[in-house]
Amino acid sequence: MADQLSGIHHLTAITADAPGNLAFYTKVLGLRLVKKTVNQDDTSAYHLFYADGKASPGSDVTFFDWPVARERRGTHSISRTALRVAGEASLAWWRDRLLAHKVKTGEIGEVAGFTSLDFEDPEGQRLRLIDDKGRGESNPWSASSVPEAHQIRGLGPITLSVPDLKPTAAVLTRILNMSETREHPLGNGKTSLHVFSMGDGGAAAELHLAVEPHLPAAGQGAGGVHHVAFRTPSVEALHQWTARLTSFKLPNSGEVERYYFRSLYFREPNGILFEIATDGPGFAVDEPLASLGERLSLPPFLEARRASIEAGLKPLA
Repeated sequence: MADQLSGIHHLTAITADAPGNLAFYTKVLGLRLVKKTVNQDDTSAYHLFYADGKASPGSDVTFFDWPVARERRGTHSISRTALRVAGEASLAWWRDRLLAHKVKTGEIGEVAGFTSLDFEDPEGQRLRLIDDKGRGESNPWSASSVPEAHQIRGLGPITLSVPDLKPTAAVLTRILNMSETREHPLGNGKTSLHVFSMGDGGAAAELHLAVEPHLPAAGQGAGGVHHVAFRTPSVEALHQWTARLTSFKLPNSGEVERYYFRSLYFREPNGILFEIATDGPGFAVDEPLASLGERLSLPPFLEARRASIEAGLKPLA
């Protein structure tokens, strides 16, 4: 049997404004740009990776830069991305900071067992800060605009909107070995959140499924999410997942070498794109940890095209 998935690896979203995206995620949220590269399947587009000080798996929020219209919100989608901070005092600090930057921000409250603060980036990307009570690894970035005590520690629960729980839940539990651990009503009379946990569980290893058949189907665009990736420790473990998906006759991409990690892609029955990605080798494989993200990085199979790729990219500053 394949190993247990150990948590969220990264989440990839869409921006139509790469310079504005860079400014918000580094200057307002205080994340580190750990890799400035291109979409390997569309080299006209940047692929920007933001993470903690050590570019740890599980801390990456990434963006494809595509000239597209705004997302049409709805179901069949990843609807909110949570980011972990330590302590309710940090949530209060963040609320003041976000409001000072004129960010669309909600009130501090409880969602699915976590004290939370919802907000949106300038393109409407739906985000949530949650108090993880200081659990798990923390790798602060010394050059962050945010004090160490309040820095974002990594990804938290990812919320999916689905019209029908059963087919997605079957894939999560029967194929991906997740456990359904609890259910929370949302208070609107129409839906509840079903919580699925990976490995040892915890905030960095949860998927939240909101069953919302009353919503129209989402349309992907800027301010929306492209896919979510789950962690597996090694290429050998990824081989096991590839064999497992194939044994269940679940259509998938086969393994794809992304250089910084190796990946396997597939869609769950409600159409949401999932990825399983290895923890290594990581972003320091082609540049020093101290200077991550300072230049355009290209995997070896694209390096020969550097001049033409760079010529097709717009400046980020």
